[in-house]
Formats: sequence, C-alpha cells, structure tokens
Amino acid sequence: MDLFLQQIVSGFATGGIYACMALSVVMIYQAIHHLNFAQGEMATFSTFIAWQLLAWGLPYFAVIPLAIGLSFIGGFVVERVVFKPIENAPVLSHIVIFIALFAIFNSAMGFIWDFSIKPVPSAFGEGPLYEGSLLSKHQTGMIAVTMLVLVLLWAFFRFTRVGLAMRAAAANPQSARLVGIRVSFMTALGWGMASAIGAVAGILIAPVVFLEPNMMLSILLYGFAGAVLGGLTSPLGAVIGGFTVGIVENLAGTYIPVVGGELKLPIALFLIVVVLVVKPEGLLGRRVVQRV
Repeated sequence: MDLFLQQIVSGFATGGIYACMALSVVMIYQAIHHLNFAQGEMATFSTFIAWQLLAWGLPYFAVIPLAIGLSFIGGFVVERVVFKPIENAPVLSHIVIFIALFAIFNSAMGFIWDFSIKPVPSAFGEGPLYEGSLLSKHQTGMIAVTMLVLVLLWAFFRFTRVGLAMRAAAANPQSARLVGIRVSFMTALGWGMASAIGAVAGILIAPVVFLEPNMMLSILLYGFAGAVLGGLTSPLGAVIGGFTVGIVENLAGTYIPVVGGELKLPIALFLIVVVLVVKPEGLLGRRVVQRV
C-alpha cells in the first residue's frame, strides 16, 4: 500500500510537468487549431536561456521572470515573422514549418550550448518536503506552480478584456472581427503565452532529467497525450489530462511487468489512440460543429 501511494504521489508530481506542457499545447491549438511539434524545442531553448542566466550569476528570483518574459516575446515574434505570412496556407505547409522549427531550435541549442548534459539546480531546494514526506521540495514546487498557472489562466480568460477577446477570437474568428477584435494579434498573444508556459515546464523539469537539447522530446509527447485526454479545447482538461498521464504511466511502469521503465512512453501513445477512437473531443473538450 505504501508503494502504491508513493507511486501515485510521484506520478502526480510528474504529471504537473505534463500538465504545463499540455497547457502550452492547448494554447497553440486554440490560436491556430494545429499542434506545434516544435513546442518542446522552444521550451528547451527557454530553459537554456534560464541556465545561462544562472551561470552568469543572476539569482533564481530574477532568472525565472526574465526567462518567461523572453519566451513570451520569442513566441510572439515567431508567430508574427513565420506564421502570419502563411496563415491561409494549407495545413501541410504549417506542418512542414513546425518540423523546420523543431530542427532549427534543436541545432541552434547544440551549436550555442553543445549537446553535453548540464545539471540545473532546483528553485525549491533539495531533499524531502519534511521528514518522512512522500514528496520532495521540488515535486511540491512543481505541483504548486502548475496549479498557480492554471488559476492565473482561468482568471485571465474569465475577468480580463484581452482574455475574453482571445476566447472570442479562438471560438469564432469571423464574428470576432465583426465586433472589432484583432484576431491576428490575439493569435500572436496566444503563441507568446504558450511559449511562456512551455518555459515554465522546461525550467521545472530540467532539475529532474538534466538539461540537453533533446530534453523535452518525450515530455512533449506526454503533453500531447495529456492535452488529447483532457480535450484540446479545454485548459482545465489539459491539466487534468497531464496529471492523469503522469499517474497512469507511473503505475504502469511499476505494476505491469512487461512495461517497466523502458516502455513508459508507449503508454502515452496508447492513451492518445484510445481517446481519439473512443472520445475524440477529450474528457472536457467541446465537440466542434461547423455549418456548411
């Protein structure tokens, strides 16, 4: 029983990272209705920026907001420079650009910082939360940050004019334009917010898996799984899906002998397939109906 509880707690903590990544995936999907395959590489690039600032001697309390702010600007610029000119292009064109961005960011990180593994200190400290605790200080911090991000997003979309405009632009772009909303600008804001959330995920996971250019490859797949499970149209669903994926893959790796630690990733892919077959809109996603 103690082992079972420990695996659930550990999976819940890991699921916080997947939840952050799923949130960033949903933000991009809400903006352009496509999945960004370069989301993980962009998050890793932001984490490298944070690592570099720490190496230069800046304190953590200054590094985190600075890295998140730079990530927001970077995501905004990428949308304006790369995707704005092709916003009406076929879906295949967008997919090719996503793959190109994946390769560009990955190669740039290797060129600037090389491919060696770099340890990243935790912002929350080392060791257990308290003596006998099932959670470490870092795991507790990951869960707290994920919940804080979710609450801030909920408040932003619920109570701010910009947030309401972004929701309207994502739900019905044509009607939003008729009432004066700059849909294209809202899309760029969505990219910026997704990049900032991805940076949070990268900074949280780096002390656990160590920092290198391919750090977020598997995390992105788990994020996709969480977003699909919870619903690509629901930020809350993405968070629930991320936590669920973390718990499920942790329990499967422990209690299913053929899975072990090496086959955890196929669990996430299996969840994606099952959800798409049984309930394509996800647990909390809404069914999209188009009139023709």
